[in-house]
Amino acid sequence: MTDRTALPLPPSTPRVHGRFTRWLGRSLLRLCGWKVAGELPDQKKLMFIIAPHTSNWDFIWGLLAKWALDLRVEFLAKRSLFWGPLGWFLRRIGGIPVDRNAPGGLVETVAQRFAQADKLWLVITPEGTRSAVDRWKSGFWRIARQAQVPILCAFFHYPEKTVGIGPLFMPSEDIGTDMQQLREIYSQWQGKHARAATTGATS
Repeated sequence: MTDRTALPLPPSTPRVHGRFTRWLGRSLLRLCGWKVAGELPDQKKLMFIIAPHTSNWDFIWGLLAKWALDLRVEFLAKRSLFWGPLGWFLRRIGGIPVDRNAPGGLVETVAQRFAQADKLWLVITPEGTRSAVDRWKSGFWRIARQAQVPILCAFFHYPEKTVGIGPLFMPSEDIGTDMQQLREIYSQWQGKHARAATTGATS
């Protein structure tokens, strides 16, 4: 019987080797009727974007999928969240505190982190908020371009309770063209709260 909560892990994929968390992630996803679909690329470094982001539940399903796949991924979160037990937990699952009031050097800082790492998959929700937005923030694209890493598209599709992975997208020099292609990729997926896909870039 095929395990709908697991995908093959290529050799270069960063992983955590967590037997308990892998079992927990797969068990809870199966219990709740969720599945993981797609294909993990054989890449040591990439920018991992996931959308649509419309609910706090997205974090839960994303974390369970991460555990189920045994992936080691890092993500950016506002610095104010990193206090006490919550801060410990966020760091434990790959959280990186950032100051959202000083975004100017963020692209350079994260690009340097990519350069210094042997393996790094960095997750960003390009909408930047659960609320409806007209356009995605362009930080993920600028980081990928500066770090010279591909972008891995991933999605939440609530009607079929699916966390999906793929395709792999290599950014070009034209942000407008890239955002249009991403809009087409994401147009078929629906978050918990339905809204139209909007990927035109903002700063």
